[in-house]
Amino acid sequence: MAGTHPFPLSREDLLKAYRTMRTIREFEERLHVDFSRGDIPGFVHLYAGEEAAATGIMAHLGDGDRIASTHRGHGHCIAKGVDVFGMMKEIYGKKGGSCQGKGGSMHIADLSKGMMGANGILGAGAPLACGAALAAKYRRQGEVAISFVGDGASNQGTFLESLNLAGVWNLPVIFVVENNGYAESTSRDYATAVDSFVDRAAGFGMPGITVDGTDLFAVYEAAGEIIRRAREGGGPSLLECKMVRFHGHFEGDAQTYRAPGELDDIRANSDCMKKLAAQVTAAGVISAGELAAIDAEVMALIESAVEQAKAAPLPTLADLTTDVYVSY
Repeated sequence: MAGTHPFPLSREDLLKAYRTMRTIREFEERLHVDFSRGDIPGFVHLYAGEEAAATGIMAHLGDGDRIASTHRGHGHCIAKGVDVFGMMKEIYGKKGGSCQGKGGSMHIADLSKGMMGANGILGAGAPLACGAALAAKYRRQGEVAISFVGDGASNQGTFLESLNLAGVWNLPVIFVVENNGYAESTSRDYATAVDSFVDRAAGFGMPGITVDGTDLFAVYEAAGEIIRRAREGGGPSLLECKMVRFHGHFEGDAQTYRAPGELDDIRANSDCMKKLAAQVTAAGVISAGELAAIDAEVMALIESAVEQAKAAPLPTLADLTTDVYVSY
C-alpha cells in the first residue's frame, strides 16, 4: 500500500503510469489510422491493448537497465522513456528519428535509454539480453536485463537456449513472455505443449510466475519482486503476462482466425486502460477529470509528433553508410 490508498504506487506514480499507458495507446491508434492511409513505410505491429505489461515492468527500471524488445516494440520504447517525437520520425522513415529514419518500426532503438532495439527475428532478443546481463554482472552495479518475447517466439530455439545459458551463468536477466494468445494467426493452445510458461522456467532451474497482463498492479508487483531478486544476485526469472492485442498481428491482418465478436469482447471487457481508470477513480485517488486532462494532453502530444514527422526531411544518399560500422 502506498500512502493512504490501496495501491502499490504513490498517487504521483499512478498518474505517471496512466500517462505512459495512454501515450502508448494513442501512439498506436494513430499509427493504425496513418498506416491505413499509406503514410507509413514498411511493416507495423501494434502494442495497443498490452500497455499494462510494459508500463508495470519498466516502472522498476532505469536507463542503465537494458531491454531487448520484439517486432511489437513501440510500447516497450515509450515505457522505457524513448522520446516520442524521435520514435514517430523513425517510424515515418525521417531524419531526426531514433535511428535517423533507417531502422523503422521493427528496428527502433535508443541505447541511451537502455532500449537495445525492436527485433524482426522472433526470439532473437533473448540472447542479446543475456549478453547485457553478463556485462551487468561483471560491472556489479545492480543493473538487470529484460528480454521480451511473445508466446510464439517462446518456442524458438534461441529463446530456450537463452533460458539455459541464463541459468548456467546465474545472470541478472528476466524473460518476459507476453502471451496474447496468438503466434501471428496460430493459437497458443495449438502450438505450445506446456499449459503454463512457468513450466518452461522450472525446466531450466529458475522461478517463474504468471500474472494478468491487463492488470497494471499485478504486473508491477510481480515484476518488482523478480527484478529486485535479479539485482541482488538471485539470478534469472520468467514472467508470463497473459494479455490481449486489439489489432492484428500486423497492420493489414484480416484476423480471420479470430472468433466472431472476439475483438469487441476484449475491447469491452479486457481493456487495461479502462481497468486502471475504474480502479483509481473508484478508490477516490484520482478523479475522472484528471484522467481526461491527461488524455487531452497526450492527444496533443501525438498530433504534434505526427506533424513534425511528416514535415521532417528524408535521409539522403550520404546517410546510407553512416552508423554501419563502429569506430573506436
